Amino acid sequence: MTNPIHRSATKLSPSSSSSSLSSHFTPKTLKKFHLYPSKNHRNHHQLRFSCCQSSKDSNFSPNQDPTLFSILLALPNWVDSIQEKGLEKKRSLYDHGDWVQHRSSSRHVRHFLSSLGSRVILSLLPPVIVFTSVAVVVATYNTAVALAWLPEFFPILRASSLPYQLTAPALALLLVFRTEASYSRFEEGKKAWTKVVSGTNDFARQVIASVVGPDDSILKTAILQYVVAFPVALKCHVIHDSDIEQDLKNILETDDLAVVLTSNHRPRCIIEFISQSLRSLDVDPTKLQFLESKLSCFHEGIGVCEQLMGIPIPLSYTRLTSRFLVLWHFTLPIILWDDCHWIVVPATFISAASLFCIEEVGVLIEEPFPMLALDELCEKVRSNIEDVMRNEKLIQARVNAKRKTHYKRDSPNGWTASLENRKPD
Repeated sequence: MTNPIHRSATKLSPSSSSSSLSSHFTPKTLKKFHLYPSKNHRNHHQLRFSCCQSSKDSNFSPNQDPTLFSILLALPNWVDSIQEKGLEKKRSLYDHGDWVQHRSSSRHVRHFLSSLGSRVILSLLPPVIVFTSVAVVVATYNTAVALAWLPEFFPILRASSLPYQLTAPALALLLVFRTEASYSRFEEGKKAWTKVVSGTNDFARQVIASVVGPDDSILKTAILQYVVAFPVALKCHVIHDSDIEQDLKNILETDDLAVVLTSNHRPRCIIEFISQSLRSLDVDPTKLQFLESKLSCFHEGIGVCEQLMGIPIPLSYTRLTSRFLVLWHFTLPIILWDDCHWIVVPATFISAASLFCIEEVGVLIEEPFPMLALDELCEKVRSNIEDVMRNEKLIQARVNAKRKTHYKRDSPNGWTASLENRKPD
């Protein structure tokens, strides 16, 4: 950990002239501001300020007593850490039992009782606490002025509700469009992975059906291993802090895995493995060209995923929504004071919890891939391909047996029924 960067205010010392005027003058202890870097969950540098009393020892240690500003940052940092841990949680695909529970009539009670465990609800703690506290301060100040506890020149903080009535539709549209834009990104990510999974299964089926020579059996198995590894590599490419070595060690051979790990773009490296292996097969050029054309769905999936990861919703739109919400709730107690008085406190709490919750959901699903059950999708692809490989010879034997049975039943003289009709007289 890097040493803190100190930036302290220059100590003031009385000059000789000032000391002559007052020999008993003692300079007050000045507060010293220290600036040192810290890292959040995405390793972006964030500046934190701490305020402490200056002393003879100017060396500051982060292990000293926490300051007010660091205490105020503790709650948001704690909430952010919980939210990031929630994003790392593996999702699961729904089965019939999950759907029954999902549409259960008691779901509302279950969802309400689990509110404290929801990371969306926990992420609302910092803004809701701040704006509710502002409402308490405004209500306390107005009450003190109304009871003449403060001098008469202190005004009561009140304002007309007309500006809120005019701007409420604009805020509603901002939240709706923000959430809709985020959901469209989630839907696009889901469709991209649907194409990747279906394209992987289809490509594996084509390889199994096209490569039938005994000399190509080893390459055929290797190609199918690469096909299984591709969605896993793509998943690790779009999910932060994924352990690709752990995920691929049971799929690829050790030497192949070493090459993939040294590559800067692991999914494209696996595609190159597939392409080179296809060119080494002893198959018809037409079939080879057809198989290589199937790789286009892999490139398309990579392109869509990288676009969703690298290009968020326009930041100006996100910032405008956030600033609008903050300004709205900072002034809400003043607007509602004449009609609600101390009820502005619960009213501000409910408004902040509701509107910031909608905005938080939009931000959460803007990055779609942590919301998808990618681990189970990759495992499902692997199990499907392994099942086809396992049953390939059995199915082929059954088809050949049926063909022989049909051949003997329809043409005892050795000709099929269709060819018998074509035999010359």
